[in-house]
Amino acid sequence: MKRRRRIPRACALDLGAVRVGVAVSDELGVMAHPRGNLDAKPVPAFLAALNALVVEEKIRHIVVGLPLDMKGGEGDSAKRARNLAQLIADATSCDVTLWDERWSTKQAQRALTASELKGRKAKARIDEASACAILQAWLDAPRGDDA
Repeated sequence: MKRRRRIPRACALDLGAVRVGVAVSDELGVMAHPRGNLDAKPVPAFLAALNALVVEEKIRHIVVGLPLDMKGGEGDSAKRARNLAQLIADATSCDVTLWDERWSTKQAQRALTASELKGRKAKARIDEASACAILQAWLDAPRGDDA
């Protein structure tokens, strides 16, 4: 049986115009857990709040959702995500990975429906649930000699 190589503590972000959903991995790098939302604007305040989270949670890797279209192409949202990912890397000194988020909102909606959250409560948690879906996909993906 292969042992899974321990990966650094990671965080995922589901970028939105108003809110940024946040998820953090457990200490073993196996499960994604929701950590609420951060205000997306003003950007300097968002970066400061994210940096505080990075320090508090001992994050070493940040996974940023990349909003691709259904054919895998990049539009304005993807370009904004790429630009913000660079600002995040500069502000936190973490490794940053862009991750295809095409199905994360659908997965998050299914998870919230299964948990029986509805209406405003579900809407308030969709961003962090999407961040969990992004992070879990990244955690589950084979990497190098782990496969």
